[in-house]
Amino acid sequence: MSESPALPAVSREWHLLSRPVGWPKPEDFALVEAPVPTPGEGQVLVRNTYVSVDPYMRGRMSAAKSYAAPYELGKAMQGGAVGEVVASNAEGLSVGDHVLHFFGWREYAALDAQHAVKVDASAAPLSTYLGVLGMTGLTAYAGLLRTASFKEGDVVFVSGAAGAVGSQVGQIAKLKGASRVIGSAGSDEKVKLLVEEYGFDAAFNYKNGPVAEQLREAAPDGIDVYFDNVGGDHLEAAIDSLNQGGRIAVCGMISVYNNTEPAPGPRNLARLIQTRGRIEGFLVGDHYDLQQQFVQEVGPWVASGALKYRETVVEGIENNLEAFLGVLRGDNTGKMIVKL
Repeated sequence: MSESPALPAVSREWHLLSRPVGWPKPEDFALVEAPVPTPGEGQVLVRNTYVSVDPYMRGRMSAAKSYAAPYELGKAMQGGAVGEVVASNAEGLSVGDHVLHFFGWREYAALDAQHAVKVDASAAPLSTYLGVLGMTGLTAYAGLLRTASFKEGDVVFVSGAAGAVGSQVGQIAKLKGASRVIGSAGSDEKVKLLVEEYGFDAAFNYKNGPVAEQLREAAPDGIDVYFDNVGGDHLEAAIDSLNQGGRIAVCGMISVYNNTEPAPGPRNLARLIQTRGRIEGFLVGDHYDLQQQFVQEVGPWVASGALKYRETVVEGIENNLEAFLGVLRGDNTGKMIVKL
């Protein structure tokens, strides 16, 4: 086994102590010290450089049956991370290599080499493999192009448009010939960013008035595609503005993640009969067959600056929880990342 010299004895990691009811509270979590693990046969030890915090993690804190297994109480939580191999007991990965994996929320992780994806730190900043060139980027790409069946000339509406996924959806739509792209966000500053930096044709602050009215004003001729990150009144408004043959891709519903009672559904589903509209949910995990195509197409856009991205970077493992809560509050612009 090869390893870096002078590894520390302990690693800090976040544990879930109790399952949050409603909004997560600090006492539901604990930052604990654990021995730095020794990699077994076929494993590597990774010192995490960046870890990801994402809205879907709220669902894993619940015991309810979902598409991802619940976090185990009293054990380290999981999430996307990228870091450096500091000890290797596996062929194909050496000390000094950088890898992407799903053992975040901790400083050091021992994992099977087959669960690590080697990434090139010279081709793009390491943090981008958690965002614009990572799972969030592929989510945008697959949801827009495959689930929503985007085609040139479509009018596209994106909610949560200043977030990591939403901002990329809007830009990919523009790069692929959308006739109009509209975004919603939660502050006037984010609205300005969408139009001036990301090239959206129109954007509005959903806190400034009813979403349905603001959407009709921004898209007087209706919409062909709605990429839903929010749910709630945004979904109802999109159905109201949907053109004939319109498609809605449901990626997330951050507006209801902390609800303790079921949220009321859209009251206007009958419009789908008139418009022959379609609503389809999707998970990025069903679309990893697009990964190579995604990187080949989007990588050059990122490198050339044609596709812009923002990151909100929080320093220190001790601030991991606050960064996660910040995502639920909408504090981030672009991908929220914790630098360890």
